[in-house]
Amino acid sequence: MPQRTAEHRTGEAGGRGVVAVLAGAAISVAVMQTLVVPVIADLPVLLDTSAATAGWVVTSTLLAAAVATPVMGRLGDLHGKRRMLVVSLAVMVTGSLISAGTDDPVVMIVGRTLQGFGMGVIPLGIGIMRDVLPGRRLASGLAVMSSSIGVGGGLALPAAALVAQHTDWHALFLGSALLGTVSAAAVLAVVPGGPGLARGGFDLPGAVGLTAGMVALLLPVTKGDAWGWTAPVTLALFGAAALLLTVWGWWELRCPSPLVDLRTSARREVLLTNLASLLLGMAFYTISLVLPALLQLPTGTGYGLGQSMVTAGLALAPLGLTMLLVSPLYARLSERYGPRAALLTGMAVLVAGHGAGIVMMAAVWQTVVIAVVLGVGIGLAYSALPALINAAVDPSRTGAANGLNALMRSVGTAVSSAVVGMVLARTARTWDGVAVPGPEGFRISFALATGAVAVGMVLAFLLPARRGARAVTAPGTGPEPGGPAAGSARGAAPAPHSG
Repeated sequence: MPQRTAEHRTGEAGGRGVVAVLAGAAISVAVMQTLVVPVIADLPVLLDTSAATAGWVVTSTLLAAAVATPVMGRLGDLHGKRRMLVVSLAVMVTGSLISAGTDDPVVMIVGRTLQGFGMGVIPLGIGIMRDVLPGRRLASGLAVMSSSIGVGGGLALPAAALVAQHTDWHALFLGSALLGTVSAAAVLAVVPGGPGLARGGFDLPGAVGLTAGMVALLLPVTKGDAWGWTAPVTLALFGAAALLLTVWGWWELRCPSPLVDLRTSARREVLLTNLASLLLGMAFYTISLVLPALLQLPTGTGYGLGQSMVTAGLALAPLGLTMLLVSPLYARLSERYGPRAALLTGMAVLVAGHGAGIVMMAAVWQTVVIAVVLGVGIGLAYSALPALINAAVDPSRTGAANGLNALMRSVGTAVSSAVVGMVLARTARTWDGVAVPGPEGFRISFALATGAVAVGMVLAFLLPARRGARAVTAPGTGPEPGGPAAGSARGAAPAPHSG
C-alpha cells in the first residue's frame, strides 16, 4: 500500500496550525539576535568586565548562529527535522536559563552561545514546511516563516528595552526561556513527526572544519576594528580561515555524505541565491544598528532625535510587523510571476528605502517611514529565498541547503556589524566630552547598504525565471541527490515525512 503523504496528514486546518507554530518558534529564536541590544552600552558595568570581553556577549551569539544553521539542517535531514528542531529550542532554553542566573562574563558568554545555537530552528522549520504543507499553502507558509526572522528581531527591540528599563535585565533571559519552552511544547503537540529523508551518516569532520573556518573568518570580521585590520592576530585569523575553508571544501567534495553538498551549492540557482542572501543580511542588520543610534542621540548634537530606549525600539517595531503583513502579497506575487520576481521587487524596495535613509534623518516619523518601507522590501526578499533554494535541491537535502542559506545571511549580518561599527567609529565627533557617531556616518552606512542591495539585484537578475511559487519536487518525481532539480513542480506532492 502506498505510504500516505504528509499533505494528507496535515490538511488545510492542520497546515495553518503548523505554520503558526513554526513561525512562533522562529520568532522565539530570532529574538536572541537583538535581545541584549538595549543594554549593550551597559554590559561592561553590569558584568564588571572590560568592553572587549562584554562584546563577546553579542559576538558569541552571532558565531553560534552561523555554525548552527547548516549543522542542525543536516542533522534534521538525517534524523528528523521536528526532533532536531525541538533539540535546538531546548539548547536555546538552556542557554537562556544559564544567562538568567549569572553575572559572570564567562558564564554569560557560554549561555549566549547556546542561545545562538537555537537559530538552527530556521532551516529546520523551512524544511518541515516543504515536507508537510499542502502545495497550495507552501508559498504563504514559507513567506510567514521567513518573515518571522525579522518579526522576532524587530519586536524584541522595544520589548527588551521596556524590560531592561523597568526591571532587572536578567528578566530578558527568563522571558526568552519561556518563549522557547512554549514553542517546543507547541511543536510537539502540533507538528507531525517522522524519520529523516536523507541517507548516510553525519559528516563530523565537515562540521568541525566548517565551525573552525567560520570562527576564524568571523572573529576578525567582528573584531577587526578593535584589534586593527593589519594587526598580526587579524591577518593570522584571516589566513587560517582561508586555509581551513579550503581544506573543508576539499573534504566535502570527497565525503560520501557531506555536511554541505558543494556541487549542488555551486549550481547557478543555489549559488546566486546564497550570494544575494549574504548581501540582504548586510542590508537588514544595517537598519538595526543605525536607526536606534540616531534615535537615541541627544538633540543637542544638532542631528540626534533625543528619544528614549523604549521609544527608539517602538519606532523600529513596524519593520518586523510590516514583514509579516506582506507575506500574503509575496504569495500572490510569487504564484503569478515566480519567486525570482518577488526577490527582485523586494530588493528594488530596499534600494529605495535605504536610499531614502541617506536624506531622511530629521524626525522620528521619518525613521518610522524608513522602517515600514524596508520591512516591505525585506519581507518580500526574505520570503523568496527558501522557495528559490527548495526549487533547486532534492528534498533529502532541504534542511542542509536552507541551513547554508541561513549561514550566508549570518555572515552578511556579521560583516554589516563590523562595517557599520567601523564607519560610525571613524566618523565620530565629540559632543559634551563624549565621542558620538556623526551624521555622515549614518549616511555612509545607508549608502553602503543601498550599494549592497543593488549588487544583489544584479545577481537576482541572473537567476533563471521560474513560473509559479512551488517549484519543489517530491521523492520519486525529482532528481537524485546532488542532481539538477526538476523545473516547476506546480501541483507536485510534498515529501512524505516531516521529521
